[in-house]
Amino acid sequence: MKDGMSMGMMHPSNLLHTVQQCAATCDHMITHLLHHEDIHARRYQLELLRDCADICHLTASCIARNSRMNRMLAHICEVCGNECAKFSDHHSQHCAQVCLHCARECRVFAIQA
Repeated sequence: MKDGMSMGMMHPSNLLHTVQQCAATCDHMITHLLHHEDIHARRYQLELLRDCADICHLTASCIARNSRMNRMLAHICEVCGNECAKFSDHHSQHCAQVCLHCARECRVFAIQA
């Protein structure tokens, strides 16, 4: 029980996978929106997606080296997820789910650390 896994704690490799998935999803969404017909109406969404992807990439590096800086990730993922949820298209809804899941997992991990 020394490693905490027996007590239900999240392992950093699980969080790393979640954060990397969020970064990749946001990067994919950016590419998708650049070719979208209403790109001007989605300017704020694009800005948040870029911020979220960048911070997720940085956080993945921090997790890999056991840094405690990953606690700040949850907020940007939540804001980005909530913005994506405002749009009804499949890509935005999927991105919202991934970002909000990442925010929840980061909060759980931060509490355990």
